[in-house]
Amino acid sequence: MPDSPTSRPLIRLQRLILIAGTLIFLVKILAWYLTDSNAILTDAAESVINVLAGAFALYSLYVAARPRDHNHPYGHGKIEYLSSGLEGILILLAGTIMSGKAIYGFFVPHPITHLDQGIWLTLIGGGINGLMGAYLLRKARRHRSQILRAEGRHLLSDAWSSLGLIIGLGLITLTGLVWLDNLIAIVFGLLIGYAGLRIIRTALAGVMDEADLPLIEDITRILAAGRQPHWIDLHNLRVIRYGAATHIDCHLTLPWYLNLHDSHQAVKDVEALLARELPGRVECFIHADPCRPPSCSVCSLTGCPQRQHPFRGERVSWTVDSLQQRQQHVLPEG
Repeated sequence: MPDSPTSRPLIRLQRLILIAGTLIFLVKILAWYLTDSNAILTDAAESVINVLAGAFALYSLYVAARPRDHNHPYGHGKIEYLSSGLEGILILLAGTIMSGKAIYGFFVPHPITHLDQGIWLTLIGGGINGLMGAYLLRKARRHRSQILRAEGRHLLSDAWSSLGLIIGLGLITLTGLVWLDNLIAIVFGLLIGYAGLRIIRTALAGVMDEADLPLIEDITRILAAGRQPHWIDLHNLRVIRYGAATHIDCHLTLPWYLNLHDSHQAVKDVEALLARELPGRVECFIHADPCRPPSCSVCSLTGCPQRQHPFRGERVSWTVDSLQQRQQHVLPEG
């Protein structure tokens, strides 16, 4: 069963994308059969990748939606990076093979026929891919899904490739220069390969737990806006994405004299703030640190019974850089 209700619509959406991708592949194969164009074959080959990658993406969404268990205490969300990485490898492979075939076509040319029909069929397939890609990216931003992001980028890349392909085929029709077909195939084969490399790079970053700067910026903004006077400092912030779930570690500096109940409540307040403002499931591990005498100069808490230094009128600024520092950010005494 899915770990959260939000995973069900994503699975249904990916299932529809897979069906649509299969139909588009058949349309492009028909266009290639009619024209015998290497450029159109390149476009059709990328649609094969769309179908294969879409099938694995659907399976990955099912796996990522499984609840946490003893063997996977952080859930199954990391399969999203495996899915997008595999898609990137397939895209790179397709682009490389198609470029090689086009180079071969310079030495062994063949005639091209029915270009007008091929152009219309390519336009239909590329247009549908463009609409689906834009929609998937919007959903990916909303649900922070790596799988949908990779699928959306791939479909948009396919749509732009189809647009360029249509322009190139139009030039062949106007000029009669058949060798342009191979040149176009090489150019778009390289572009497809580059798109695959970008997806692989993103997947590797996720596997290596590379810092997600836009997400950290969002968390910084949320914490700064909801900051309470007794949250003296927050540091050692670390954020990891596990599919649709966000795992956050940090240290929170609180007045040293708070009892265990009050300290626990402060930690729960931070967790509730992040869970309320961030999409998907949010899991926090927050370590409470006691304040030190130098902290008084940057602590705006009024009525503190243990204050040893006056407040200087400036709290510690919470920025992306400061929150990721390992040490407390307190000003020196003086």
